[in-house]
Amino acid sequence: MAEAEYMVRASGYLQSIDDFNNIVLKTGENGVPVYLRDVARVQTGPEMRRGIAELNGQGEVAGGVVILRSGKNARDVITAVRDKLETLKASLPEGVEIVTTYDRSQLIDRAIDNLSSKLLEEFFVVAIVCALFLWHVRSALVAIISLPLGLCIAFIVMHFQGLNANIMSLGGIAIAVGAMVDAAIVMIENAHKRLEEWDHQHPGEQIDNATRWKVITDASVEVGPALFISLLIITLSFIPIFTLEGQEGRLFGPLAFTKTYSMAGAAA
Repeated sequence: MAEAEYMVRASGYLQSIDDFNNIVLKTGENGVPVYLRDVARVQTGPEMRRGIAELNGQGEVAGGVVILRSGKNARDVITAVRDKLETLKASLPEGVEIVTTYDRSQLIDRAIDNLSSKLLEEFFVVAIVCALFLWHVRSALVAIISLPLGLCIAFIVMHFQGLNANIMSLGGIAIAVGAMVDAAIVMIENAHKRLEEWDHQHPGEQIDNATRWKVITDASVEVGPALFISLLIITLSFIPIFTLEGQEGRLFGPLAFTKTYSMAGAAA
């Protein structure tokens, strides 16, 4: 005969068979309650197998998943799980072993290494571009220094906010790097342009330090507000992400935060 199965969660309120038997299903017209025991037989049955797990086709295994709480540091949790598994191995029966099938720390390490390599590539590209087009090594250093300063500001704010360095948060920093470099290059290029115009207006004269600083300051004031507004507009484009709630907010929130902090550091 065909059978049907229904899963009922009692939330700990029903602890014995009598508790189930005394469940009131309905009340008759004469006020007499109809209990579950009146229409069904309640008994303790055997444990039923509901699934099977295999590992690489080598046979059945018992599997488990470690779930990371929101806001916790993934590297610290993974390290703690590894230490706990090592202590459990000593008490396992003969022939039983614990095999790790997926370790997220490898992905985190690759993401960090990739971000580090991309930042180094960005430093070299910016230095080469500034050196070739401006023919001035110190100007290239200004653009290069602006990147780590912005990143340091982002990491400092992340530390005080309690925001972990994970894949999404590092991704936000990687997205912000391009805009941070663009602003520095535009600022430097405009300063060189103004210095070149001063040389054309004063042929044969050697510019002194006071005049040089004045020209550079005027050049910075000229493009500074426009660069600040452009960085602000790019930052505001991520505001909708801050309105996300639930799982989406926890997933994309770190990306929006770190990108905003990096852009703010570059604008400052």
